[in-house]
Order: sequence, then structure tokens, then C-alpha cells
Amino acid sequence: MELDLTSTAFWIAVGQIILIDIVLSGDNAVVIALACRNLSPEQRRKGIFWGVAGAVSLRVVLTVFAALVMNLPWLKFVGGLLLVWIAVKLMLPEDEEGHDIEPSAHLWGAVKTIVIADFVMSLDNVIAVAGAAHGSLALLLFGLAVSIPLIVWSSQLILRWMERWPWIVLLGAGLLGYVAGQMIFTDPGVVGLLPPLPDWAAKAAGAVGALLVVVVGRWLEQRILARQDVTIV
Repeated sequence: MELDLTSTAFWIAVGQIILIDIVLSGDNAVVIALACRNLSPEQRRKGIFWGVAGAVSLRVVLTVFAALVMNLPWLKFVGGLLLVWIAVKLMLPEDEEGHDIEPSAHLWGAVKTIVIADFVMSLDNVIAVAGAAHGSLALLLFGLAVSIPLIVWSSQLILRWMERWPWIVLLGAGLLGYVAGQMIFTDPGVVGLLPPLPDWAAKAAGAVGALLVVVVGRWLEQRILARQDVTIV
């Protein structure tokens, strides 16, 4: 996909990248808050700034690398399956134990914690954004440039929105399923096994992926909640 600012498909893809970043970055915002909570107010601002800067830089490098290798046979297929699992997991109730993040009393200790934790937690984000970019580095960088400032400056607000309106999480999970379906269907290895298909087939595969994620996620969510109710009783 070319960098055509007048193209509807381009702006749809940018919107997908931004929504994916918003939905999948909630945990990262929590990590930042936890790592810096023992710092003084002045050091806390510096810790958040440098921690976010390091984490974002690392994520951009990883995402660009993922986009470059995504067209190798079977990588999109494997990435799509992993993304389905990530999307379903997004819909399930959170672990009551929360994040095992130790706060740091020193600025650079907090920065190191943020960068390492973000690296470990960003696999889902990297795969999803690289898939939504459809192999276009220009689109990938444009989408990240738009979404990263939004996440940095409004992460706490986004977290509150997701808690207040659960349908945002459902929408995000469905979008991940849509991207996963398209990734699997357009993998060069899969395409080589199939007869020629119309252009709309990829969109249909995305819709099937979104439906699969929502149905399976809802089913597992209800089972977990029912089990928790039984345990409480």
C-alpha cells in the first residue's frame, strides 16, 4: 500500500493501527505508573519521559523489522494464529494478582524497568501493527507517528475509558481478529496452496477472524466468570 493521503484504504489502515496501539497499550501505561511511583515528582516526570522514549524507540525498531520479514512464507500465518490467541486473551478477565513490577527509587532504574517490561509486553502490539500495515513501511511509520503521542499523553484517560466502556475492548479484540484473518489468508505460503480468489475474499477472511475471536472470547469469558462465582460461593 502506497502513502496516498487521499486513499480511503490508507486512512482505514491508519485508523486500524491507531486503535490497535490504543487497545494494546493499556498494560504498558500501567507498567510506567508502577515503575515510577516511588520517585519524587520531578524524577517521576523524567522517568516517564525517558522510559517512554526508550520503549517507543525499541518498539518502532521491532515493528519495522517485523514488517520487513512479514512477507516471508508462513510467517504471516504463524503471526495470524498468535494474534488470534492474543485477541481472545484480551477479552478474558484480568489476573487478580496484577503486574509484578517492582517500583524503583532511582531514575535510571525506573527507566530500565519501563524499557525491559515494554519489550517483553510488546510482542502483541508489534505483530498486530505490522499486519495492519500490509507490508508498507511508509504506512507503518505514519501510523506509529500518529498513535504514539496519543498513547503517551492520554494513556491514563484511555485506561479509564476501557474500564468504563468495555465495548472498546470488544471492538479492539474484533479488530485484531480481522487483521489476523487477513494475515493468515494472504500469507504467501497459504496463497500458493489456494486457487485464484476474488479481491473480497481477504476481507471475508478478516470478518471470519473477527467473528471467531468474539465468539470464542465471549464463551471463555463466561466460563471463567462462572468458575469464579462457584469458587466464591
